[in-house]
Amino acid sequence: MFKQVIALSVATAFLSGCAVPQPAPKVPSLTNAELVSGLADSQAQIIEAFAAQCANNDAAIAAMTSEMNQLKSQVGAAMAQKPKTIYIPAPAAKVEPVIQQCPESLTGEKFLLGEVESVYIDEVKTQFATRIDTGAESSSLDARNIVLFERNGVEWVRFDVMTNGPDQPGNTYESKVERFVRIKQDANTGDDRRPVIHAHLKIGKYSAETDLNLTDRSHLDFPLLLGRKFMKDIAIVDVGQTYIHGKANNQVTTVIK
Repeated sequence: MFKQVIALSVATAFLSGCAVPQPAPKVPSLTNAELVSGLADSQAQIIEAFAAQCANNDAAIAAMTSEMNQLKSQVGAAMAQKPKTIYIPAPAAKVEPVIQQCPESLTGEKFLLGEVESVYIDEVKTQFATRIDTGAESSSLDARNIVLFERNGVEWVRFDVMTNGPDQPGNTYESKVERFVRIKQDANTGDDRRPVIHAHLKIGKYSAETDLNLTDRSHLDFPLLLGRKFMKDIAIVDVGQTYIHGKANNQVTTVIK
């Protein structure tokens, strides 16, 4: 009985494995007219979608153009409100020719002196016949009765200048002592210690300042001597000339002349 059941089961499995498969469903074929109609519908849909996209782009371009035009109008209005600056060129200055006139008795930036000149000393209000001496370093004024004294803690000097002629007493003047100098006379005498004063001079139309040491010059030809320190950087000397800047009629000379 068991064997029969087994045989029946095997037969059933074999029959089920040998079952005939069912055929696939058939796709209906399209006619040419249907195919053409379908293509036309698809083409119409594509064109419609493309037109819609172009319409959207045109609208965006139009909006951007409108914004640009509005911005351009705003800029134009702002520029119209800003005041314009008009630059008018200044007329060209008329250039006048400059005629260089050389001052009288000038050489470069220095003025020319002769060997002898009339020199006015403002401190004593007097013109002096003056020796311009390039061999002397300092400048000297003929002074007599020289007396040193102190005023308010400062050293001063009192001295006489023979401004009234050789037979008349001199005038007395006072001035602050700037310093003292020692002048070597010769090998047989000692140094000559002299007080120095500051003075304002005029030679012709030129003005200058210098220091003068005070000493008795009665034995010399000229009451006033100007040395190299005075001439340095301001004057040069032509020893072949005298009184280049004019000779004063009332100038003072030494008593021996």
